[in-house]
Amino acid sequence: MTVVLINPFEIPAGEEEAFLGFWRETAEQVKQQPGFIGTRLHRSLKPDARFRFVNVAIWESEEAYHGAFRRVEIREQQPGVRASPALYEVAAEY
Repeated sequence: MTVVLINPFEIPAGEEEAFLGFWRETAEQVKQQPGFIGTRLHRSLKPDARFRFVNVAIWESEEAYHGAFRRVEIREQQPGVRASPALYEVAAEY
């Protein structure tokens, strides 16, 4: 069963470009992992939104997701960035 990672990020003002660099670097490593299907990073249209960026990634399974992050060495995010990742399954589709 595919799972969806939804990860909203709180970014300090003025740190958006540094965060984008971090995200791209991480995505390059993650996209090579078995079970990874795809990802998109969304930016809020409101610059003062609590969650300035939201990452949505699709994985073949929960096991594939967890396995990837046991294999990938990700550098620490810049100070002040807060992530709130969680895995989801599709509950309804229209």
